[in-house]
Amino acid sequence: MDKFRMIFQFLQSNQESFMNGICGIMALASAQMYSAFDFNCPCLPGYNAVYSAGILLAPPLVLFLLGLVMNNNVSMLAEEWKRPLGRRAKDPAVLRYMFCSMAQRALIAPVVWVAVTLLDGKCFLCAFCTAVPVAALGNGSQAPGLPAPELARLLARVPCPEIYDGDWLLARDVVVRYLRCISQALGWSFVLLTTLLAFVVRSVRPCFTQAAFLKSKYWSHYIDIERKLFDDTCTEHARAFAKVCIQQFFEAVSHDLELGHAHGALATATAASTAHSPTDGTGEERDKLRGITDQGTMNRLLTSWHQCRPPLHLGQEEPLLGNGWVGGGPRAPRREVATYLSRV
Repeated sequence: MDKFRMIFQFLQSNQESFMNGICGIMALASAQMYSAFDFNCPCLPGYNAVYSAGILLAPPLVLFLLGLVMNNNVSMLAEEWKRPLGRRAKDPAVLRYMFCSMAQRALIAPVVWVAVTLLDGKCFLCAFCTAVPVAALGNGSQAPGLPAPELARLLARVPCPEIYDGDWLLARDVVVRYLRCISQALGWSFVLLTTLLAFVVRSVRPCFTQAAFLKSKYWSHYIDIERKLFDDTCTEHARAFAKVCIQQFFEAVSHDLELGHAHGALATATAASTAHSPTDGTGEERDKLRGITDQGTMNRLLTSWHQCRPPLHLGQEEPLLGNGWVGGGPRAPRREVATYLSRV
């Protein structure tokens, strides 16, 4: 169990590298999926283009959504976008930075799928086999004598060698070579454009808006760390609260069993009074509860955290009674200092 905990902590501390690795694995998986996929063109006019468009667009969309689902920051982005304004303002630049960071990773696998599809050429051949120039590639003298529906039906069978019977009009190998050359040219152009776009996004953008980029990146990391720390604090509080409740329950039950069933009512009253005088271990756990020892107070605190986050201001001296603090009296001022340490 300790090994799994260490692995989980390592993944949390290296979340960005872990997500990059996951996206790379998904990109390789998309290429393997296409190579194992059995491409069957319907070889019918009107259906070839629809089938090819589905093969070219539907799997990348699925891979993009899977890339977003596997990213833990999706829920954080949705929570930050939909949370009430409260005492803390929301910065649209931070939300845009978070979405762009997730989208860049999630687009790796779809880009690989589209590039592999275009470089292979089967999808392009199925989609545009009815649009080849018959006069330039085949026997153009016989093409005008065919009706347009018959010519489209004949050319639609080019991707299916077992049923193609139009060699007298146009050789199948010529059409396949012609369309695959165009498809591969488009595939390499797509790879080049996406590479240039990735270079511009990753390198050129911070050079023009360095200050805004740094601020968006900082507050994006802050939201992520704040959420993790809040979850850890809630887990610690829930563990301490559950431990105190369980200890009080077993103390009351054991005391009731010692007194016997005949004095059940008296035993219950005594146990209740005993439960309010916890042992040393229970007292230590109570100290961890930070004064929140009932369900209603905890629910109000969680609701207040969602509705009005505390302002981002260290050294807040006034009591935040309207922001989730429980209690009516003034709080003693407390100094908080943020220090940045670095090794030279």
